[in-house]
Amino acid sequence: MNKIIDQKLSDSDKMFNDLSFLKEIANTIRGLSMDAILAANSGHPGLPLGMADVATVLWSKFLKHNPSNPNWHDRDRFVLSGGHGSMLLYSLLHIYGYDLPLSEIKNFRQWESKTPGHPEVHETAGVETTTGPLGQGLANAVGMALAEAHLAGKSNKGTHNIVDHYTYCFVGDGDLEEGISHEVCSFAGHNKLSKLIVFYDSNRITIDGPTSLSFSDHTYKRFKAYGWDVIDIDGHDYKEIEDAIKMAKRDIKKPSLIICNTQIGFGSPNRAGTSKAHGEPFPEEEVKLTKKALGMPENKKFYIPKSVTDISKTVIKRGKALEKEWDKRFEKFCNSYSGLHIKYTQAMNGEVPSMGFKIPKFDVGTKMATRAASGKIIEHLIEYVPALIGGSADLTPSNKTLPKHELVFSPKYKKGRYIHYGVREHGMAAIMNGMALHGGLIPYAGTFFVFTDYMRPAMRMSALMQQQVIYVLTHDSIGLGEDGPTHQPIGHLAAMRAIPNMSVVRPMDANETVEAWKLALRNTKGPTCLVLTRQGLPTIDRSSRYAWDVSKASQGAYVVIEDDSYSVIIMASGSEVHIAMEAREILNKEGIEVRIVSMMSMDVFEKQSDKYKQKVLPWKKKRRVAIEAGATMPWYKYVGMNGKVIGLDHFGASAPYEKLYQEFGLTAEAVVKAVKEVL
Repeated sequence: MNKIIDQKLSDSDKMFNDLSFLKEIANTIRGLSMDAILAANSGHPGLPLGMADVATVLWSKFLKHNPSNPNWHDRDRFVLSGGHGSMLLYSLLHIYGYDLPLSEIKNFRQWESKTPGHPEVHETAGVETTTGPLGQGLANAVGMALAEAHLAGKSNKGTHNIVDHYTYCFVGDGDLEEGISHEVCSFAGHNKLSKLIVFYDSNRITIDGPTSLSFSDHTYKRFKAYGWDVIDIDGHDYKEIEDAIKMAKRDIKKPSLIICNTQIGFGSPNRAGTSKAHGEPFPEEEVKLTKKALGMPENKKFYIPKSVTDISKTVIKRGKALEKEWDKRFEKFCNSYSGLHIKYTQAMNGEVPSMGFKIPKFDVGTKMATRAASGKIIEHLIEYVPALIGGSADLTPSNKTLPKHELVFSPKYKKGRYIHYGVREHGMAAIMNGMALHGGLIPYAGTFFVFTDYMRPAMRMSALMQQQVIYVLTHDSIGLGEDGPTHQPIGHLAAMRAIPNMSVVRPMDANETVEAWKLALRNTKGPTCLVLTRQGLPTIDRSSRYAWDVSKASQGAYVVIEDDSYSVIIMASGSEVHIAMEAREILNKEGIEVRIVSMMSMDVFEKQSDKYKQKVLPWKKKRRVAIEAGATMPWYKYVGMNGKVIGLDHFGASAPYEKLYQEFGLTAEAVVKAVKEVL
């Protein structure tokens, strides 16, 4: 790839060389932003006014995109990490030809509009990611740049550069203060993600007042230390902006940070440079004064000059030409590498191979931790699912996430399919979101389940955005033993189950783990948590006529074993299913017959038909007991007010796991006692 070549302007684009015209575009963005925020009586005018000049230069002269096809594979990605400044993005999308009519700008922040308070990826054409929680968008941008680098390394052959685009990201003080920014920017520098260009809106103002109240970092030196190229400019000087972008694109070894020294609320006579410009709508009189200062009609709301209105035609024409030129390159690529192009197309279109291929079954009696079973399954899947790309937050040997013979992603080998994220759990989760959003990849990565405490903001965003991200979460309970309560998750199953769109899957043995992975690959509309044990669990025999086939686990819950005339249902997930089965043996000797249900995934079970749910948990069978090594709260829905739940509503301790289960009452004897109580 030749990163040095800048995008050339066609004759029709030469108008973007006119400085006065660029200023007119920027001021139109400012006017639209102020008017929309005033109409909604809600919003953040400071960022759109302050960064309008930078955005205008970038979108007019550098951004490679096609508004008539927002999903073109080789488009540049633009991320507004400070999602509170959403009117900047909406104004850009409208002016540059996306399907966002002026009526939607006027409907800013209103019910069912395409202009919600913070940009949402599924709501508005041209929005690449949902932003708002500060730092997440920046991390997503790192993930997008990582995806581009990996896919380019894997797909580009010779002169056939079918993956060749940039990721641009706008960030503010808040993004760079959040801890996640340190994780992902260190990661980007280490991995030399040179096609990532970040613009820092350095306006020295926060909600509380000047940044000096709480922030005295030397941002230039900080990013230099990460291994970034850093350029410091006047964010209102059009030549400096253009020269900085060209300079950043010429550096083919490092990501770039362009520090844009700006004035928040630029143009406002009374609010520019103050905290009030950040998140308060300007009063109508101040809007008029600002427009006057910018040389715009004071009394015209949502004003767009004819010359600016015509931009969309030019940009769409340019975008179609860029995509057409790419289509020709792609056709040549297809003719030269037919097998490779099929895999590329399937991956970019989000197609997951059918489950027709066989994942090995595990022999009955084999004692194996579900984390180990997962590792063996990954060994198989990596061959059949080209889009899979793995990783771990410095716990690879424990998470069992690195397939044998698979090469590692590195600055020198970007087509490696395994990523060492380092001890950066939060950053890892958000980077995976960016990779999934980019398209062409299904990211999975591992850490200990307890560290979802660090990952939860990004996990919530993957659920909100309905992205196919697979979390391999091992050491799932007090079953990890001696590391003690700091590492033993208690409320984590309940916490993950409470997130909408998050699928939480906790298999009971190796063969259920096969079904868990199948669920994760089929779940293309959201993230999946694979919650796996450290301790070994026996692979059970399901050959009895009273046992349902393990494939039924794919429906969330099913009958593992039952007696002819069962009078009580015992439910469990993961390792505790085995405890339930031990309890059944004891109860059977006393003449009490039971049904054992493995609840591998509550959320998947809830999606089944009422008929199936009734088949697993007949409403007439009201005597129920549940056991799980975690918070008891989620189970009362299934056991009812008269049922019993055996679990942990307190922290763990440091000891061998067998001792912990005994001391905390997670035993077959405790289940037997509970069954007798409900009977």
